[in-house]
Amino acid sequence: MVTIKLIGIIIIIIGFLLKLDTIAVVIVAGITTGLVSGLDFFTILSTLGEAFVKTRYMTLFLLTLSVVGILERNGLKERASKCIGDMKSITTGKVLTMYMIIRTLAAAFSVRLGGHVQFIRPLIYPMAQGAGEKKNGALSDDKNETIKGVACAVENYGNFYGQNVFVASAGVLLVVGTLQELGIIVTPYSVSKAAIPVAIIGLIFSVIQNHMLEKKISKIGGESK
Repeated sequence: MVTIKLIGIIIIIIGFLLKLDTIAVVIVAGITTGLVSGLDFFTILSTLGEAFVKTRYMTLFLLTLSVVGILERNGLKERASKCIGDMKSITTGKVLTMYMIIRTLAAAFSVRLGGHVQFIRPLIYPMAQGAGEKKNGALSDDKNETIKGVACAVENYGNFYGQNVFVASAGVLLVVGTLQELGIIVTPYSVSKAAIPVAIIGLIFSVIQNHMLEKKISKIGGESK
C-alpha cells in the first residue's frame, strides 16, 4: 500500500508527456497523493497554500524576468551602453570595480540588489562593453565574451563574499548550524566578523582581475571579427 503513495509521480509524468497545463498537473498530483495518504481535503489545500506562500519569491523573480525582457526589447542594453560611452575617463575595469563595491556593500547589508538576469545582462555588461568600445573602438567577439565572463564573476564575488558579512544571512546561519552539529560552538556575530576580511580580500582580487581585463582588451586595440 505504500507504493500507491507514489501515484503523484505517475500523474506528473503522464501530464508532462501529454503536454497538459503544468500547474494543473502538479496540483492534481499533490491532491491525489494527499488523498491516498489518508489526508483530508482541507489539510491538503492548507499544505498547498503554505508551500505557495513559502515560494512566493519565485513568482516575484518570474515577474522581474518578464519586465527585464520587455525593457531589453525596447533598447535597455543599447541605452546603457550609450550612457556609459558619453562619460569621460570611464573604462571597463572601472565599471566592473564600481559594481563590485556596490554589490558587496549591498549584500553586506542584506539589500536585494544585483543578479545576473536583473543587472549583469541588461545593464552592467553593456556598460562595461560600451566603456571598452569608447576607449578601444569595436571589440572582437573574444574580448566581448571575456568582458561578459568577468562581469558575471563580479556578481558572484560580491554576492558570495558580501552576504556572509550580514549577521542574519542564510549563509552565516548555515555555517553556525553546521559547526554546532560538529560540536563547535560559534555565534553568528563571530562568523560575520570573520567574513569581513574575506570580503575585503575578494574585493581586492576583483579589482586586480578587472585591471588585468582592462590591459587585455587594450593590448591590441579594437579589432573586430
